[in-house]
Amino acid sequence: MFNWIKPKENLEQSETDRGLRMLLFDATCSQILGVFTGGAFLVAFALLLGASNRVIGLLAAVGPLAQTLQIPTIFLIDATRRRKALVVGLAFLGRIAWFSIALIPWLVPRPFQLNMFLGLLFWFFAFGSMSGCAFNSWMRDFIPENILGKFSARRLTIAIGLSTVLGLLAGIGVDFYKRNFGNEIAVYSLLFVFGAIAGLLGLIFLAKTPEPLMNAERSKGILRMLGEPFRCKNFRGLLGFLASWNFAVNLAAPFFTVYMLRRLGLEMAWIIALSVVSQTFNVLFLRVWGRMADSFSNKSVLAVSGPLFLVSIALWPFTTLPDVYALTIPLVIAIHALTGMSTAGVTLCTANIALKSAPRGEAAAYLATNALISGLAATLAPIIGGSLADWFSTKELSLMLQWSSTSGEGSGFTMSAMNLRGLDFLFIGAVLAGLHALHRLSLIKEEGEVEEEIVKEELVSEMKKAVRNVANVGGLRDMVYFPYNLLKDTVGRATRATAEKAPTKTVS
Repeated sequence: MFNWIKPKENLEQSETDRGLRMLLFDATCSQILGVFTGGAFLVAFALLLGASNRVIGLLAAVGPLAQTLQIPTIFLIDATRRRKALVVGLAFLGRIAWFSIALIPWLVPRPFQLNMFLGLLFWFFAFGSMSGCAFNSWMRDFIPENILGKFSARRLTIAIGLSTVLGLLAGIGVDFYKRNFGNEIAVYSLLFVFGAIAGLLGLIFLAKTPEPLMNAERSKGILRMLGEPFRCKNFRGLLGFLASWNFAVNLAAPFFTVYMLRRLGLEMAWIIALSVVSQTFNVLFLRVWGRMADSFSNKSVLAVSGPLFLVSIALWPFTTLPDVYALTIPLVIAIHALTGMSTAGVTLCTANIALKSAPRGEAAAYLATNALISGLAATLAPIIGGSLADWFSTKELSLMLQWSSTSGEGSGFTMSAMNLRGLDFLFIGAVLAGLHALHRLSLIKEEGEVEEEIVKEELVSEMKKAVRNVANVGGLRDMVYFPYNLLKDTVGRATRATAEKAPTKTVS
């Protein structure tokens, strides 16, 4: 009955291939959970409960704070040596919290709703973080290293392709409900329930994925275990980069949705549509970055995708000069396209460079230490950002261009060249912090790294290929690719296997 829990000493190629397919299905379910319970929907739900900028910062800090719980998870992994069982069990405990969150507006008194919301959210992220620690260690030993970048990109591509469509439909549904029935908080609760169901379904696919046996050597104490990554000079430098980068990203990213809802006055359908733009470019470039990471190195890709992401943040203050104007929407669309393109490389390679740098059999300690350091940075950033956002809400800095004539001829004119207020200051601070992080990246060594110019040339070449692909029906089909062929192949294999096992009848 519990054979699915037991790791296997040796995996056949067919078992590995089947496990990789199961991971793709799990990625789809997990992404649906993430779309329906996160992003704009989560922020909008919090705002309806009465959240301020400071609370939004705390909301963004809950997840990274929960990463610190990966440290005790190392002991669980070492004691049980059953990573798959831990992943499925801990994730189950975390994901059922969304059923309770969905009931907050109706069962919890108004003064206590935000506190209950934050508490349950921490519960979800805490068990998710512990599950993620075991999952990363499991994947480090299961996924063949020579296809790590390609497979990770494919997994993300499939997941995002489906969630993009569902997210857009959900956004349209929220606006429809709001226009016709008023307060839309009931729709968010319904989305949370659907997301939780999808997340629980994904655990079934994970349970069907095989787990290799862990390294036979057991850990020799928490201090030595946690100290090992710091004794490795290169991994120590990697920790510095990832901590700095997570601080920069989380200083600004949690407030993008708040900016669009309050400063630009966009409806939810618009915000989700913009996220679709971002995710579309994310899907298009995941495979590009994945191939480049496998061909060159994760560091080389980060050296190009990182600055592109910082440019996308730096463009936000120019969406208002000082209010919404004719170029606001085109600029916001361009920002989301650039964000999707760059985050595809950043997300893929920051995860892979840590995974690749962790020794086989000892990945749990290395990755948990990374999660702890990065988590602390990502926890402090939105808390500091929320406090700064409230303080900067009454501040403004303007740069005006004025034309006038000393002879009195002509009326002259004055125009705004730059206007910073409120969250704009936060975005500029995040860019400066990001530049510091990229400097720390240059100090890291990774096998196979190449000059930045080579990656840029390869990126331009891949972009040309992407444009050509999108210009035909096949390319458009790839943008919304869902693994129906995988499902068909899986069913086909099961059918053939059944036929082969069935007794053959002879005619006498």
